[in-house]
Amino acid sequence: MSGAVVFKDPPGGRKAVAVWSIGVAVYFVAVIFRTSLGVAGLEAADRFHVNASALSTFSILQLLVYAGMQVPVGLMVDRLGTKKVLTLGAVLFTAGQVGFALSPTYGMALAARALLGCGDAMTFISVLRLGTRWFPARRGPLTAQLAGLVGMAGNLVSTLVLAPVLHGVGWVPAFAGSAAAGVLVLIPLVLFLKDHPEGHEPPARAGGGGFVRRQIRESWQQPGTRLGLWVHFTTQFPAMVFLLLWGMPFLVEDQGLARTTAAGLLTLVVASNMAFGLVYGQLIGRRQSARIPLALGTIGLTALLWASTLAYPGPQAPMWLLVTLCVVLGTCGPASMIGFDFARPANPPERQGTASGITNMGGFLASMTTLLAIGLLLDATGDDYRIAFSSVFVVELLGLTQILRLRPSALRAERVHRPTAPSHHCADSPSPTRA
Repeated sequence: MSGAVVFKDPPGGRKAVAVWSIGVAVYFVAVIFRTSLGVAGLEAADRFHVNASALSTFSILQLLVYAGMQVPVGLMVDRLGTKKVLTLGAVLFTAGQVGFALSPTYGMALAARALLGCGDAMTFISVLRLGTRWFPARRGPLTAQLAGLVGMAGNLVSTLVLAPVLHGVGWVPAFAGSAAAGVLVLIPLVLFLKDHPEGHEPPARAGGGGFVRRQIRESWQQPGTRLGLWVHFTTQFPAMVFLLLWGMPFLVEDQGLARTTAAGLLTLVVASNMAFGLVYGQLIGRRQSARIPLALGTIGLTALLWASTLAYPGPQAPMWLLVTLCVVLGTCGPASMIGFDFARPANPPERQGTASGITNMGGFLASMTTLLAIGLLLDATGDDYRIAFSSVFVVELLGLTQILRLRPSALRAERVHRPTAPSHHCADSPSPTRA
C-alpha cells in the first residue's frame, strides 16, 4: 500500500468490557446450541428412528453450513456492521434450536440444524470484530482467547447441564427450554450493543457491484490471509474431530473404556483448551514472534501423541498416554486462533471480516474432510481405528507443507507494514490499525 493511514486505537475501559461481554454472551449461547446434539445422540437416534450413519449427518451438515457461511458472513460484517449480523445470527440459531425441539421427522430436524448452523456461523467473526473495535490492539490476543474460552465453557454447559435436564424432563422441554437463552441474550444485544466507540468509526467502504469480488480477491491475495487459513486448517481439526464425533467411539470401542471414563477424557480436552487459551493469548500478546513456534509446536506435539497412541504395542494404550493425548488435544483450539493473527496485519480494517471468514474456514474444512475419511476407512477396514485415525497425519502434512511455504512471504509482508502499525498484533482478531 502506498501512503500510510493510522487509525486511532480504541480506548478500552469498562464500557468496552460491557459491550464486548454482550457479544461474547451471544457466542456462548450459540456454542451451547451447537454442541447440544453431542449429549443427545442416543435420544436423537430413538426419536428420529435413524442409524449411526444418518445420525452423523447432523454433525457433518452443521460443519458444512458453518464452513460455507464463513466468507459470506465476513462480507456481511464488513458491509453491514457487527450488531446487525450478530442479531440476525441470534435469531437464526434460536429458531433452529426451537425447530430441532419440535421436529417430528429426521428431515425437518436436519433443516433445523442447518438453520442453527447458519446463525452459529455469524457469531464468532462478529465477536472478533467487536473486540478489535472496542479494545486497544495490545489486548487483542487476550480478548480473542477469552472469547474462545467462553465458547468452550458453552461446550461444558451442554455436557454438565443440558444432558441431565434432557434425561430428566425429555426432548421437547429440554431443547425448547434451552432456546429461551437465545431470547435472553437478544434483549441486551438489541438495546445496548454498538459497533464501535464514539469517535472510532471505521473508514468509509467503497460500494459498487464489485464489492464481493473485490473483498475476496484482495483478501486472498495477501499471503498473511492464506497463511492464517492454513494455520487454522492444520491446528484445529484434530480436537474438533475427536470432540464432535469420533472420540467417544474410539475410546469405548477401540480402547475398551467405560462410557463415563471416556466422557471424562472428552471433558479433559475441553478443560485443557480453556487453560491453554489463556496461556497462548498471554504469550502472543507479549511476543508476536511466538506465533509460528506455538503453531508448529502444537502440530508436532499433536502428531507425536497420536502416533504414540495408535502405535502402542498392545491392544489398548495405557491411561497415562490417553490422558496426555487429551491434554495435548486441548492446545489445538488456542493454536488455531493464531491463524487470525496472521490475517489481521495483512488487511485493512474495512476488509477484516472477509479475511477472518476466509481464515475461519480452514479448520472446518479440515474437520469435514477428516470426519468423512475416518468414517470411510472404518467401513473399509472393519472398524480398524488405528488405520482410520492415521488420516489425521495426511491432513496435518498437507497443512504443514502450506504453512512452511507461505510463512516467508507472509512475514516479509508484515515487516513492510510494521513501521506504521502498532507493535502489538492481535491473535484471532483484526486490529483497527493499518499501515
